[in-house]
Amino acid sequence: MPILNHSDLLQLKRWNTPTIYNGWEQITKRDSGAEAFNIEETRDFMPQMGPMVGYAVTVVIEPSNKAHREANPNAGNDYRRYIASIPGPKIVLVQDLDKPRVIGSFWGEVNSNIHRALGCVGTITDGAIRDVDEMTNAGFKAIARRFCVGHAHVHPVRWNCEVEVFGRTIRPGDLIHADKHGFIVIPPEDQPALLDASRFMDSNECETVIPAARSAAGLPTDQVIANLEASITQFSANVKAKFRREGEW
Repeated sequence: MPILNHSDLLQLKRWNTPTIYNGWEQITKRDSGAEAFNIEETRDFMPQMGPMVGYAVTVVIEPSNKAHREANPNAGNDYRRYIASIPGPKIVLVQDLDKPRVIGSFWGEVNSNIHRALGCVGTITDGAIRDVDEMTNAGFKAIARRFCVGHAHVHPVRWNCEVEVFGRTIRPGDLIHADKHGFIVIPPEDQPALLDASRFMDSNECETVIPAARSAAGLPTDQVIANLEASITQFSANVKAKFRREGEW
């Protein structure tokens, strides 16, 4: 079940994904970066839609292999029932076993509308998408590897399982924040404190280092350096006071 309420998720959506990372690294006991975000490069096909936030639902596909449909012809219906059973908002994480080759796309106008109806706000797939304008019109955001014309033998192989997408392991129920920079995976233990930490880190930057840098025009170089050093010191002191650790620059 989701840990954060819809209001918290809407507030998290107000910031870009790097800002969410800045908050997350202050509260996690995990190795920042090594366990957080995508390792391989992603492509945001709808950057104008801004960030997306939701809980991970997962599926594995292999469009090149038609044997999956023959082995389990009811898999599509079973998979959709799984998606429908999970509270939203949801982001569909798709592991494409054909990677790095792209044989067919799981996503297009029809499937994006179906998933939108089932409470999904978008997808992150290390495969392909097609019908990008129609997907955008459906309000379904896609972060993917590339475009593809056809769908080949797309059929769910397995779902509600651990997947690896763009080099990152995702488990069902992980909180995902994603935008044109990539995506971050927030484990359950870090979710309750995430909003407060992200809000604090954004405000801390805006109240210390950024105004000191923006007000540098026309000042002597020595004064600019002194102002910047003082602002960085204050930034770090604020982080230490809030999280009991040193801020790093």
